[in-house]
Amino acid sequence: MIDLGTYKLILASQSPRRKELLKGLGIEFEVRIKDIKEDFPTDLHPSDVAGYLSAKKAVAFQEEIEPSQIVLTSDTVVILDGKILGKPVDEADAFNMLYALSGKSHLVSTGITFLSKEKTLTLSDTAKVFFKELSNTEIDYYISNFRPFDKAGAYGIQEWIGFVGVEKIEGSYFTVMGLPIHLVYDVLKNW
Repeated sequence: MIDLGTYKLILASQSPRRKELLKGLGIEFEVRIKDIKEDFPTDLHPSDVAGYLSAKKAVAFQEEIEPSQIVLTSDTVVILDGKILGKPVDEADAFNMLYALSGKSHLVSTGITFLSKEKTLTLSDTAKVFFKELSNTEIDYYISNFRPFDKAGAYGIQEWIGFVGVEKIEGSYFTVMGLPIHLVYDVLKNW
């Protein structure tokens, strides 16, 4: 249980998964969205991108945040062979991403940023995900039925593809879902 005292938490994400995870902590929050361009310097190391994007999203709230508010932003990236797989632009792109992930391990890094008038804190957490070999039929079925165009790497671990395709995870399942809730809890508990 977390008592934020006089602070009010603002989740700057429209992700239903992040809302669900945050609700699971029993914390009241409101959702506010800003449209932020998710670009980053090309020379940034892939493991630093999620934290960079999360901090970029938080900065957009800097001028309007009130002293009693904490803004929480987040961003998730999938890293395969040192390259970032973003959100797919269409079915062909989604197929190519999932085909590339098939039978391999990859990293999922989620960055979170907390912003208040007094301070800003950015943390990242990374998990290693191992996919089994996926058939073209399985990939096509997933794309047709789950439309993963809003998901980094073209998949959601909490969906069908995660049920049938993920053999194991090293790290937090919730980091792969898009919010390392254990870190959120620790930070807010000690804010």
